[in-house]
Amino acid sequence: MDASAEPLHVLQITDPHLMEDPEGLLLGINTRQTLDAVLAHVRSHYGQPDLVLATGDISQDGSEAAYQHFRERTSFFEGPVFWFAGNHDAVPAMKRAIGGTRSAQRRYRGHGWQLIFLDSSVPEQVHGRLGEGELAYLEACLCEHPEDHALICLHHHPVQIGAEWMNAIGLQDHEAFFEVLARHPQVRGLIWGHIHQQLDQEDSGRRLLASPSTCVQFLPESESFAVDTAPPGYRWLMLYPDGRIHTGVERIADANYGLEVDSVGY
Repeated sequence: MDASAEPLHVLQITDPHLMEDPEGLLLGINTRQTLDAVLAHVRSHYGQPDLVLATGDISQDGSEAAYQHFRERTSFFEGPVFWFAGNHDAVPAMKRAIGGTRSAQRRYRGHGWQLIFLDSSVPEQVHGRLGEGELAYLEACLCEHPEDHALICLHHHPVQIGAEWMNAIGLQDHEAFFEVLARHPQVRGLIWGHIHQQLDQEDSGRRLLASPSTCVQFLPESESFAVDTAPPGYRWLMLYPDGRIHTGVERIADANYGLEVDSVGY
């Protein structure tokens, strides 16, 4: 078989919300325990991808211990694990954890694809914003390699979703973001974290993808904050050299992790 026709194998792991305290709970869930369960599922069902996207909120408390734990737990991956900042992350501590490693790189090229990694985090805010710097970086990357299919990766959702309460905490400068994308038809897809639920839509020929968290899930189509009893999970993607995206979501076996189903926020 022609190796050039082989797809790029990608995994997305998102929103683990790890804490310094190994017994730390988020809405009743031990987030280290559920991350371990997700990674065990990856090992037994998926194997080794070419790369992993860790799309933000790696830590809930911004502690260096949380970042070190994530780095240790994902060290079995043979390919690079690229980290993104989410609204709960402490960017300086995260950068100290990955400085000088492949996890800190801002893009990846291979198999006819360019994956571009954007920082949508805003210090001390829940919503996201790219700003002039990130938008200029995105434009430059797309202009440099127009021959590559592109997947744009970030933490905050750049489109309206059915969970109405989350739309106010998505990407605030989404219009400027899509203005850049409109100039580059090679963009085949967007992928993000933040919403703690799976989403797979298409708009203007682009695939729009989001994935379950490795811990707490948010209830789709909810007007106000509500948790979902669906189990944690992750997304896999096959990116083909002809621009096709084949993808799906896997979830761990349903189990009682102590979720506080009546929670009204965190």
